[in-house]
Amino acid sequence: MKISLITPAAKASRTGNRTTAARWAGILRRLGHRVRVAVDYADEPADLMVGLHAWRSVASIERFRRLHPDRPLIVGLAGTDIYRFIHQHPEPTLRSLDLADHLVGLHELVPAAIPQRYHDKLRIIYQSAAPLARRPPLRRCFEILVIGNLREEKDPLRAAAASRLLPDSSRIRVMHLGGAHDDSWAARARAEMADNPRYVWRGEVAHGVVRRAYARARLMVLSSIMEGGANVISEAVAAGLPVIASDIAGSIGLLGADYAGYYPVGDAAALAQKLARAEQEPAFLDELRRQCAARAPLFEPARELNAWRDLLESVCAENGVSA
Repeated sequence: MKISLITPAAKASRTGNRTTAARWAGILRRLGHRVRVAVDYADEPADLMVGLHAWRSVASIERFRRLHPDRPLIVGLAGTDIYRFIHQHPEPTLRSLDLADHLVGLHELVPAAIPQRYHDKLRIIYQSAAPLARRPPLRRCFEILVIGNLREEKDPLRAAAASRLLPDSSRIRVMHLGGAHDDSWAARARAEMADNPRYVWRGEVAHGVVRRAYARARLMVLSSIMEGGANVISEAVAAGLPVIASDIAGSIGLLGADYAGYYPVGDAAALAQKLARAEQEPAFLDELRRQCAARAPLFEPARELNAWRDLLESVCAENGVSA
């Protein structure tokens, strides 16, 4: 099939939406389809549309449905869709959900975030990550990773703030990889780095650098205020890297309700306590590692590939289109 994959993130962007679109396009191509990734739908021939982001892509979703009322339409739900725009801008966001034949969510708690009338349309497809062999950790410090752009939704400097609360004896160093959303965030990161010897911000780096950091670090912190199902968790778990995360639905839906590594969102003191335990109590770090390993099958590449194959076969059969 010819598939139009619409994402609000431009080609040069390294935001989560563009990364997800690139990953989905790769999966669809491995399944034998021709995929065009674009920011807007421009009436190009397409047998099926995948619209990533219900609110931001609503114009393209409406246009495809109007021009091709009998062709399949899948809408991918971003974290900002289900935790912000469905409340702030309900009419266009729910319009996309109404027009979709199927919805794709990225973690198991997505059903609780959308109206029940859409549950029959919803498929949960966990984002996968390739396994990664561990490398020897740095000896001079207890390295903790923060992976992600500096922007409001990520609460990106929370780990840095927590590191300030640690005792002088702590060897923790926070290594932050990810670009700044704007100059003000870059300035804040540089100021933090200048004033906090435990914090290092390296800015935007190649994915290969990120993977090497996963393999070497002792722990990853995901401090987000909202997430639709962060792929950095999949990547950390696949790398055998334990995670400490804010207690938001997007992380609980990936790591499980009984995971021991949560802290209250925005609470630097509680995060500092978790970091100190991870550094000082090998049994606690081992527990996190075991719990992450138990979730690892959810993030296997073959599982994600098969989930997309099953979804395309279902939506095409329902619409009388050959997959």
